Amino acid sequence: LYPALSFMQLRQTEELKVTSLGWKTIQKAEGESVILGCSYSLSPLDTGDLDIEWSVVSPDSTKKDRMFLSYTSGIKYHHGDPAFAEGLSFAAGDPSDGDASLSIARLTPAHSATYQCKVKKSPGVDTRKTSLVVMAKPSVPKCWLEGGELVGGAVSLHCMAAEGSTPLEYKWKRESKDLMPAAATQNSVTGELKISHHSQSFAGVYLCEVNNAVGAECCRINLKANKPPNRAGVVVGNVVGSLLLVFIVLVFVVLLYWKLRSRRRYEKEFSNEIR
Repeated sequence: LYPALSFMQLRQTEELKVTSLGWKTIQKAEGESVILGCSYSLSPLDTGDLDIEWSVVSPDSTKKDRMFLSYTSGIKYHHGDPAFAEGLSFAAGDPSDGDASLSIARLTPAHSATYQCKVKKSPGVDTRKTSLVVMAKPSVPKCWLEGGELVGGAVSLHCMAAEGSTPLEYKWKRESKDLMPAAATQNSVTGELKISHHSQSFAGVYLCEVNNAVGAECCRINLKANKPPNRAGVVVGNVVGSLLLVFIVLVFVVLLYWKLRSRRRYEKEFSNEIR
């Protein structure tokens, strides 16, 4: 009984074990490279042939996982679609040295999946799963302004990135060390910054940053603070303009009357001469 217990204790403490951290999710940008860790340790009790398999886990439990890379009897094998397997390889030159990690050279959206590393050396066996999410970085956003830039009025600054994996988060800040206006409210989802009561102290360069889990980009806009036009001057100008227009009309009427009167006088004198 005691030898059996000793063997079981030894088997529990010294067995094939994938030593990389457990299941986790990795988010990477499209076009980057990544290494999915799968380091392992062997037990003296594991005497069989070393067999390593990398598979894409099927989201449908009724379907088989898709193996694409393996190592057995000292030989590496690629399986399945060659287009998918391109750029996928063991990170270590010799996976039998305790490192079965997977290297993906250039990520595409097609690489988003849950991957399983399985290491087997009879009688030991262990697995590790990793979820990989490939995302697109935000594109350089466009900044624009709506509404006037008049002091005392309302103004809205807008920011929008045409590309990038969601969720995208927008954040406005002043490029100077000045604080954001207290009268300003911003929406991190739509990228809009509203200033309800514009003033001269709010003028300056504003920076909009858009980011997601894999990258960030920004754009700038220069906000001015223009003084509103002098209403009294506008009223006086309108009155003067109206009076000038009336004067021009009166002059035109007088000239027209004078010309018609002169013409009638000439016609009358000409008629008397004929008589």
